[in-house]
Amino acid sequence: MLRVWLAAFLTICIAFAGTAAQASLEKERLVVTTASGNHAFDVEIAKTPAQQARGLMFRRTLGARNGMLFLYEQPQVVSMWMRNTYIPLDMIFIRADGKVHRVERSAEPLSERIIGSGEEVTAVLELAGGTAARIGLKPGDVVEHAHFKTAQR
Repeated sequence: MLRVWLAAFLTICIAFAGTAAQASLEKERLVVTTASGNHAFDVEIAKTPAQQARGLMFRRTLGARNGMLFLYEQPQVVSMWMRNTYIPLDMIFIRADGKVHRVERSAEPLSERIIGSGEEVTAVLELAGGTAARIGLKPGDVVEHAHFKTAQR
C-alpha cells in the first residue's frame, strides 16, 4: 500500500513540477504575415531540450492568439509528435530566414505519428488547430521574430 501511495505522490509531484516549469517559460510576441495580413501571436519560447520535449503536452486549452515557438540554434531536420497533447495543433516549420517551409494542419491529439519538417529549419511554431486555415497560412509566408535575424543560415 505504501508503494501505491508513494507512486501516486511522485506522479503528482512530477505533474506539478512540469506545470511550474511551463509557467516559467519566456513569453514573446511574433507576427505572421500572410496574404490576409499581419497576425500577432503571444508565444511561449521553448529553447532547452527539456522545454522542447514537454512542449504543449497536457494542455487542455490554447488561446486563439497564443502558441509555442520551438527555437533551434542551428538549422536541422526536426521531428515532432502529439504524445500527451490533448488539443489539435497546427505545426509551422520555419526556415532560418523566417519563411514558412511547411504547415501541418490540425495534428491529431495524442497521436504518436512522427511529423517531420522535411528539410532543415530553425524553428517550429505551434498554434491552436485551425489557426493556419483561418489566417490563410501557407509555405512561403513570413514569420517575424528576433530569432530569424540571428539564426545561422
